[in-house]
Amino acid sequence: GVRDVLFLYEENRCSMTYMYEYPEYLKIKLPKKTAKRYPAYELYLYGEGNYAEENKNLLLTGIPVLFLPGNAGSYKQVRSLGSIALRKAEDVDFKYHFNFFSVNFNEELVALYGGSLQQQTKFVHECIKVILKLYRDREFAPTSVAIVGHSMGGLVARALLTLKNFKPELINLLITQATPHVAPVMPLDKYLTDFYTAVNNHWILKAQDLRNLTTLSVAGGFRDYQVRSGLAFLPRLSQHDSALSVVSSAVPRAWASTDHLSIVWCKELILATIRAFFDLIDENTRQITEDPKKRMSVLNHHFVRHPAKIFEENPEAFTELTGAFMWITVKASKWTYSLYNDSDGKYFTFPLASHRKSYSHVYCENSMLDTSSWIYGCVNSNSSMCLEATDLSWRAELLPTTKVVILKLQDYPSLSHIVIQVPPTVGNKYTLDCEFFKEDSRTVQLPVTHLFSFGLSSSKILLNSTGLLYNVQLQHFNQIYQAFKIYIESHCQSLKERKPSVYRLHIPWSHEDSIIVAKVPSFTEISAKLHIAQPENDSRIPELNIYSSSDCQYEVILKTSLLQVLGQIIRFHAGSLPVYIVSNILLTYGGQLSTLISTGQCSDFSLELVRTAKPYKVEPLISIVVFLQGFNWFREIWQSLSLPEVDAAVLSSRDAWFPLVSLILFLFGTGIAYWSGVFFSTSLRLFSSLWLTLIRPTVPQKDKLITPRRLCGVLSLALVSWTTCGAFAVFIVYLQYLFKSVHVFVASVFYFQDSDHSKETSQNSSIHTVKNQSSMDSISEARQSLSNSTIAEAVNSLKMHVTILNLFTWIVLLNLPSLIYWLKNLRYNVRLDPDPCRSTAIIIVCILEILMNSSTSEVKSSKLLKIAAKVPLPLSVAMLAFGRMHLYKVPHFVIFSLLLHVLCCIV
Repeated sequence: GVRDVLFLYEENRCSMTYMYEYPEYLKIKLPKKTAKRYPAYELYLYGEGNYAEENKNLLLTGIPVLFLPGNAGSYKQVRSLGSIALRKAEDVDFKYHFNFFSVNFNEELVALYGGSLQQQTKFVHECIKVILKLYRDREFAPTSVAIVGHSMGGLVARALLTLKNFKPELINLLITQATPHVAPVMPLDKYLTDFYTAVNNHWILKAQDLRNLTTLSVAGGFRDYQVRSGLAFLPRLSQHDSALSVVSSAVPRAWASTDHLSIVWCKELILATIRAFFDLIDENTRQITEDPKKRMSVLNHHFVRHPAKIFEENPEAFTELTGAFMWITVKASKWTYSLYNDSDGKYFTFPLASHRKSYSHVYCENSMLDTSSWIYGCVNSNSSMCLEATDLSWRAELLPTTKVVILKLQDYPSLSHIVIQVPPTVGNKYTLDCEFFKEDSRTVQLPVTHLFSFGLSSSKILLNSTGLLYNVQLQHFNQIYQAFKIYIESHCQSLKERKPSVYRLHIPWSHEDSIIVAKVPSFTEISAKLHIAQPENDSRIPELNIYSSSDCQYEVILKTSLLQVLGQIIRFHAGSLPVYIVSNILLTYGGQLSTLISTGQCSDFSLELVRTAKPYKVEPLISIVVFLQGFNWFREIWQSLSLPEVDAAVLSSRDAWFPLVSLILFLFGTGIAYWSGVFFSTSLRLFSSLWLTLIRPTVPQKDKLITPRRLCGVLSLALVSWTTCGAFAVFIVYLQYLFKSVHVFVASVFYFQDSDHSKETSQNSSIHTVKNQSSMDSISEARQSLSNSTIAEAVNSLKMHVTILNLFTWIVLLNLPSLIYWLKNLRYNVRLDPDPCRSTAIIIVCILEILMNSSTSEVKSSKLLKIAAKVPLPLSVAMLAFGRMHLYKVPHFVIFSLLLHVLCCIV
């Protein structure tokens, strides 16, 4: 599954964008107050060559666009947009042009640490005010700014509307690239999840106020394994009709999936964005249009359905067909016309009266990919020619190798003829095809195979008629855990050269289509899986559209792909894996405490994991709670107890929950926990061997758990946590614990060697000194029993330390992002504020300082041991119930369990 997500995706079909002149970034001077409040952030204006030189005095006359980089993103990522916009402005002699600004967020890790998101949002607000001031007193001064946000930058842009003093009219257009709008990819701290909740709730509650803001979200598709496309779809709102979400594989003229970074420079996608920007300009104001309907129609034109025409806001309803062209009537139901170097223009007319009774639709395709009109519907005609027609080219759709139009005859009762215009061509070769057909004859139903068929069975269909278009309906394909491989094999009657076939997987409830162009004849493999499950109130069926060659047979075979099903599980739920791993280790820890009660010995981590970590101990209870939450009476009781909603129920409501997914993830967690235990044991042995070769160890002296020296250590680390960064204090105490565990391991090895040496000495002395034999025997027996019990105690303690270390490794990993963020921003501020783990760090320091000096002998005699051994099981259940979507809660469950261990050492 991991391999499927990380490696088995389509090749990168994006072209790189290049600058024709050297890119320059002009730093914009900010007000002193703003610069002082946000010392790490900066604002830049992008430029190249002469354009950059002209802008150095900041006498700007263009349309302002602000680029916001994402997690660890650079302000220089604006160059692809800025450079292509500059080239396009040159094409129109700078009648219109755009000024691209970019914010430097110091490459902060905001996807992993949410503490600075609010700060970034406020800074962007200040930047918008500064940008608009630059245009003051200009002839066509802008009153708003368009924003392009990559990754988390898109979320920061949406968060602007949650600020109390922000005026919504300051933004009129927002385009986000691979932004996780629905939820964070890794919910590692409370600030991140709270920020998401605030933004999404505001957009739902204030949907009516957002009608003047047009939002486009572009997702990267399956190549983007960092942010899955399902997260990039804006929350669906029935009253919010000014938002659009698309996957890059469905964007006309791009038709390519992008990874998380290439979405910023993918030439095909950037061209679509810049073309849209220029079409959005209002000629009167020379700024982006204030009309929300026009903005949406432009975005639909460039990002959803492109008719192979240059955008027009109000195309003429009727047109006269002029030109000294020859008029030719075609009465056949199927027609093909190829031409090359034809100097005479022609009109081909298809009378509809004779076809209406026999056929329901007409389909035409044209391989000439220009932007001129080519198909018309005749409204007024005489015997030889059409006098007045409506332009049906706007109904066409652009595909990679052809432009096609499908018309339902019933929808056009007033049309007497369909007219195809063939202009004179010099040096161009192209083909036109038209056919009338009945919808039923071209629609085939193909039931998908069951999830548990594991690819052993298949659904098969043979298309052997002579049509140009087929729609294969994929029945019962509506869930995200379904994944299939579709094989299309084409056989042709003759070996003549043909245009390529186009296969489109069309998902009707979201713009996530994927298009593949295949040679004919050929054998093509298509992956079929969803980014978004079918909504409850939607009954439409996904289709495989085959734009075919007329004299070819097509065989379609569909099989379940187990590898891709596992890939979907990882794609949708890999973020919750740490919860399953820690849950397994916690169950093992509880098992070790239980064996300490029953046998007096601490069992080995790997053996105890196999014995204790069973999914049936935790999964059924969560499933029962999720089932009961479907009843109102249970929900009322649950809410009256002030309990948070179970994460599995939230995921089910988002259609992101699979049957058996939790079991698979639990088993995967068991595997990772097992090998992390093996890794720890091996690492300890290696470190110990290195230690023994360098330093002769001293025998550790047994002393009190709490000494003045240790108390000073705890206080100093607590001070470090409070004044700098909690994660830093946790990391220091973790390294200290690691060092102590290596010391214990070395000491036990040394003890063992020393006892062997003592045994050997006593045996040698007994051979040479017979008269002192009895006294030497008793001394060696006493030493041996003492050393054996000490070694056993040291080994037991070491096993417990390895498990606790294993638990805390995952806590350190979960807190690592805030540590990295703090280290990166150390030159601006010594104290991390806000700090997601300041208070928990102080508790962790106290717990670990005691545990690293404890041994199992103290725990064995404790009255609280039975409770401490039973607590990890309910904590594991609670962790899986409430930690999957809130990873920052995981340390709290571990801390509670180890707090009882500390009490066992004392009481």
